[in-house]
Amino acid sequence: MDLTFTRVEEAFRAECRTWLEAHVPRGLLSGDTREGFAAHLDWERALFDARWAVVSWPEAYGGRDASPMEWLIFEEEYYRAGGPHRVTQNGIFLLAPTVFEFGTPEQQDRILPRMAAAQDLWCQGWSEPNAGSDLAGIQSRATRDEGGWRLSGQKTWTTRGAFCTHLFGLFRSDPDAERHRGLTYFLVPLDAPGVTVRGFGRLDGDEGFADVFLDEVFVCGGREARRARPGSGTTWSRTGSTRRRTGGRPSGPSPA
Repeated sequence: MDLTFTRVEEAFRAECRTWLEAHVPRGLLSGDTREGFAAHLDWERALFDARWAVVSWPEAYGGRDASPMEWLIFEEEYYRAGGPHRVTQNGIFLLAPTVFEFGTPEQQDRILPRMAAAQDLWCQGWSEPNAGSDLAGIQSRATRDEGGWRLSGQKTWTTRGAFCTHLFGLFRSDPDAERHRGLTYFLVPLDAPGVTVRGFGRLDGDEGFADVFLDEVFVCGGREARRARPGSGTTWSRTGSTRRRTGGRPSGPSPA
C-alpha cells in the first residue's frame, strides 16, 4: 500500500494551508455565548464563500468534490492553523450524512446549500426530561394530520438551541410499537407556530442551552418529515455518523 501523497493532494494541502494561514481569526469568544456565536458565524460564512466549509460535498452544494484523503488533509491543516471550533457542526457533520443517504433530491437541494452557507443553523432534539441517553424513553409525539404531522413535547439540554434556526430529532410516531421502534426523524423550523425556545444560563457562562417546547407544531409531510417508514435505519445512520465524521458525506449504509 502506497501511503505517500499524490501531487494533486500536495497541491490541495498547499492551497488550503495558504488560505487558512491568511484568514483564520484569532481570539474569538466562545461560540456558546451570543457575541461569540455571531463572530463564529462570520467565520463560517467566510469559509463558505471560499468553498472551504464543506470540501467533500458536491460543488452544487458549495463544496469542492474533495476526495476522502483531501478532506482529511483539510481537517489536518485546519487543526494546524488553529481554526475555531465549527458552530455549524450539528448540521454539517451530523444531519447532512443522513440527508445525503436518505433524503430525496428535493430535500437535498433545499436543505444542504443553506446548511453549508450557515443560513440555516441546526440543533439536536434528542434529550427530554425523562429521556436522556436512553432514546427509547422518548415521549414527544408525532401524530398524523392532513398533509403532514403534528409534533408535541419537550426537548431539553439543547446545545445552542437558543441560537439556532432549526432542530432535528426523534418523535414517537407509533405509541403501540416496542420502545426502540415507532420513532420518526423530523426536521423542524424553530420559528414554526407552536414552537417555544426557552434559553437558560449556566454557571460557566454558556448562553446557548435551551429547552424547546412543541405544542401541536405542524410539519409538512414529504418536506420536513423524513420519508422513511417509522423505525427504519435513519436514526442509526445519524448516530453512526457521530463517530464516522466523514465531513458531511456518508461513508456507507449503517445497520438498522
